[in-house]
Order: sequence, then C-alpha cells, then structure tokens
Amino acid sequence: MADGEEGIAEHIAGVGCHMHTDWAVQYIPPLTRCQSDCDSRSETLTAPPTAADAPGELTIFRRASIFGFMTVDRAVIPVAGLGTRLLPTTKAIPKEMLPAGRLPIIHHVVEELIAAGIRRILFVSSRTKIALENHFDDYSELMMHLELDGHEMREVGRFDYRKRGVEFYFTRQQVPLGQTKPLGTGDAVAASESFVGDASFVVAFGDSIIRSTESAPLLERMIDSHARNGSACTIATCEVPKNLVQHYGIVIPRHGEADLDDCGLSDIVEKPEPGVTSSRLAVSARYVFSSRIFDEIRGVQPSRSGEIYLTDAIRQAITRSQQVRAVRLAPAERRYDIGNHLAYFETFIDYAAADSEYGPQIIAYMEQKLEELRRASNAS
Repeated sequence: MADGEEGIAEHIAGVGCHMHTDWAVQYIPPLTRCQSDCDSRSETLTAPPTAADAPGELTIFRRASIFGFMTVDRAVIPVAGLGTRLLPTTKAIPKEMLPAGRLPIIHHVVEELIAAGIRRILFVSSRTKIALENHFDDYSELMMHLELDGHEMREVGRFDYRKRGVEFYFTRQQVPLGQTKPLGTGDAVAASESFVGDASFVVAFGDSIIRSTESAPLLERMIDSHARNGSACTIATCEVPKNLVQHYGIVIPRHGEADLDDCGLSDIVEKPEPGVTSSRLAVSARYVFSSRIFDEIRGVQPSRSGEIYLTDAIRQAITRSQQVRAVRLAPAERRYDIGNHLAYFETFIDYAAADSEYGPQIIAYMEQKLEELRRASNAS
C-alpha cells in the first residue's frame, strides 16, 4: 500500500482491539465493528500499520457508542489542590502521588482513562505538583536501563506511554494576586478550553480512583450514555448513606425516572442540609462534558471566597434545559475518594491485599495482627 493511500486496518478475527497484540491489514468498510464485540469500530487511516508493527503505536479502533459513532479521546485531570486534609504527608508530596498498592493514585486514574479510549490527557496542575510531570515523563534512560538489566519487558512497556499512543499535557491553574489557593473546580476545567476545542471530553479528579471489574467499566458507560442522549454533561454517581448526604454534591433525578443507573437530572445540590432532598446519589469524580460547559462556567458567579464551582455550571446547564444525566456505579465498582487519612489507609490496604504477588501474604499479615489485637484486648 503506497504512502498516503487510504485503507482500513483491522485486527485478526477474535482477538480484539485497543491494547490487544495481534494485527492484520485488509480493506474493510469504515465503522466496521470490532470482531470481539467490544463496541469499537474501525477508523480510516493513512498508510495503515503492518502486522509486524508493535501493538499500541497507533489506535486502530476508536471506541464508539452503539447508538452512533463518537470519539472521546481527551481528558482533563484537575490536580492543583493543596491537599491540606492529608498534611503533613502532602507538604512535600502531592497526594495524587501517594501509593495505592504498587502504583501512585494518579497512575490508577490514568490507566482508567486509557482503558476507556482516552489518548490525550491534560493535567491542570500547580507549581507544587512537578512530581506528576516527572512520573509521566518519557524517561528513556530508565527504560533502556531496565531492558539491559533483564526486567520483564511487558512490565516495562506499561510505562512507555509513547508506544501506547498516549500524550500528556500540563498547564497550571493560576492563583490570582491576593488569593492563597486556586479558584475552584470550575476554574480548573476552564483552563482546558484551548486543549479541548469543540470536542466532548472527560474530567477525572486526580485524587479519586474508580475500581471496576465490570466488562463495560464506568467511563465506557458514561461515554455511551453521553452519545446516545446528546448530553451536555454526564455525571458519575454512587449511592451514599443518608447520614452522609450533606458531605457530597447530590444529583436529583427527573420526576418519573425509574432507572437510576442512567437517568436524566432535574437539579444538582452541593452538600445539601438534611431533609432538603431524598436523593442519595452523590457526584463521584468523573464527568463527560460537551464543549458547551465552557459557556456555562463563564456565566457562574464566584462564591464569597472567589471560587468558581463546577457544580454551579452544571446546575446552570440544567436550568437552560440542556440534557444532563447521571450514570451510577455498578455494584462491582467502588470509588476511592482519597480526601483524608482514613480514606487513604483503606485505599492502600485494599490495593495491597489485591496485589497479584503479595496479596495473600498481606492478608495473612492482617489476620495475624487482628488476632494479636484481640488477644491484647482480652488480656486487658
């Protein structure tokens, strides 16, 4: 096939797409479905790859809604927060870099995005978060050292994002003169407008992990819903206990909505007082937006502290009769919101216990410690 000639690259039947490893080249019609039924479709390429090319160097299949072709390949991760609730740990270490098992929290977030088809990721950061840039830097010297030192290349290759076709971008959320901290989540998202352009995009908060064993994980379901309904905004939610509602942003389903797994919204309330709403659906750190959100953010009145809240922009979109929906976490999914030390300890323990190599030993150690504590309690 000559350079510049258009064709379609299709993977070998039954293998799959995205991060799968076997490829073949042949002519097929545009938007042909993935033969592994993973809800991706083929995309026209210029000078398609050959079967000998390394997997992941080009994205051959783009994830698409079953209701219409839609590519969401950009994500924004706000990470400029000060992390004061995790002091003194976060005085020198960004909370997003704290380990959850073997990997930093932010690494889990990025892998979740990549699994959903995201290939361009913007970090809205601050001067105290240089460690995040270093972590996702193209550290070719380290890669070469590990290869020469005999490390398993599959493990090493996980961190070679260039070969995986993933690009990282960084910008800083500005702190105006006279202020001591960034101006809120809405301001952070607004900083991404030139990066996003007119495309739909994902926003994922960098201090929250969504752990899923679902065949169609949360972000995939959100992108599907967003495309199917032509939404301006799609919000991840999870049910919280009634006595904790006042600690979260709570969404209010439209009257008559029977399926809370994917429902239209009539309102969103930030940390409502007890009795204000019967809803227990809490906003859960993941969003899919159309570019219309930037107009809504520009129309938000700053709070008394000068902050611009994303919740206010979403509420404004609802009042303008734009389609705003919520997709609920499945029973097999869990949100880890690392907002305080207890939440962090629980997160680390869960990921350590699930470690493929050391998990059984960690569990045995915890059982031993619990038994020691019981004996000490009985002795006293």
